Amino acid sequence: MTWKSRGVDTSAKSVVSKKWSLLLCIGCFCAGMLFSDRMWTVPEVKDISRTTRVEDEKLKLVSEGCAPETDVRHESKDIMGEVSKTHHAIQTLDKTISNLEMELAAARAAQESILNGSPVSDNLKITQSSGKRKYLMVIGINTAFSSRKRRDSVRATWMPQGDKRKKLEEEKGIIIRFVIGHSATAGGILDRAIEAEDKKHGDFLRLEHVEGYLELSAKTKTYFATAVALWDADFYVKVDDDVHVNIATLGATLARHRSKPRVYIGCMKSGPVLAQKGVKYHEPEYWKFGEEGNKYFRHATGQLYAISNDLATYISINQHVLHKYANEDVSLGSWFLGLDVEHIDDRRLCCGTPPDCEWKAQAGNICVASFDWSCSGICKSVERIKEVHRRCGEGENALWSAEF
Repeated sequence: MTWKSRGVDTSAKSVVSKKWSLLLCIGCFCAGMLFSDRMWTVPEVKDISRTTRVEDEKLKLVSEGCAPETDVRHESKDIMGEVSKTHHAIQTLDKTISNLEMELAAARAAQESILNGSPVSDNLKITQSSGKRKYLMVIGINTAFSSRKRRDSVRATWMPQGDKRKKLEEEKGIIIRFVIGHSATAGGILDRAIEAEDKKHGDFLRLEHVEGYLELSAKTKTYFATAVALWDADFYVKVDDDVHVNIATLGATLARHRSKPRVYIGCMKSGPVLAQKGVKYHEPEYWKFGEEGNKYFRHATGQLYAISNDLATYISINQHVLHKYANEDVSLGSWFLGLDVEHIDDRRLCCGTPPDCEWKAQAGNICVASFDWSCSGICKSVERIKEVHRRCGEGENALWSAEF
């Protein structure tokens, strides 16, 4: 055999090897594709079958009316339970905030009385030392230095005296005080006269306030702030010293609104805004109410009205920024305009004197308060209030047998 023949044979073998290598590569590629396809396809089939089985089970349960409905109900109960817990927590928080505001108001009143040397501080110490007691209402009778005879006429008619007044506080939860501030000359003859009268009767609430007819709005703020600091009551009442009041009927009327947090009770009105100078009830800030001839917003007439504890606390906390208009009843109404307050118009709080209140009493509709609109109180009250009390009073037994 020659070298040439060997070379030919070697070339032929090389060609054959390349063909077989190519075929082998193609075969491996196809095998790999087949294997890869099987690897990816099988899990998908399993997932689909598993999903199908789950859906079948759900359909079966729905058709049998079992688990899904039970789950929905269970989830609904859980949600309602959480909502109820949240609502209760909010109510508890609101009550806590209200109590803190009350304590803050009391602390402010105590601080001011200590700094100013006001007699109120003595009352405050008594109240704090004896612990807080819940009262139905505090009745503040607005009075002036010159109204000694009016006060005596009230004491002789509808306001209990001495031990009866103490019994009224202890058994019925009703506080009654004449409300007055100080004279422009501190410690002068006017103040000494009130101190002597208070020593005799013990029925005054002295305010850190300088008395004056044009300062009634300021006096009203100070009264509510002081009263809410001294006594924790459901309601705080303001009444003039020339108005006749049936205490039991007033208590029963207010007690019906105990569950309401923010109530403002009185005979609601909206009189004209008087722009003309020199007339009674002139409003210097008349321009704030629009064009001349406009009326005020609805507010309670000033002879007698009541506000709930939350509103008195609100006045106490914000007294330094509450605006004062010329008329006290207008000022009070303006303080509640931007609040969520329920205005209750009860005409029994503004009956006329006999025969009006007498006719209503005979019909079984006893009046809370009686006065004459023409005088903004009982005309010549010192002389006439006994007659009004005799003809329109509810009777002493009504008060002591009342349950509030």
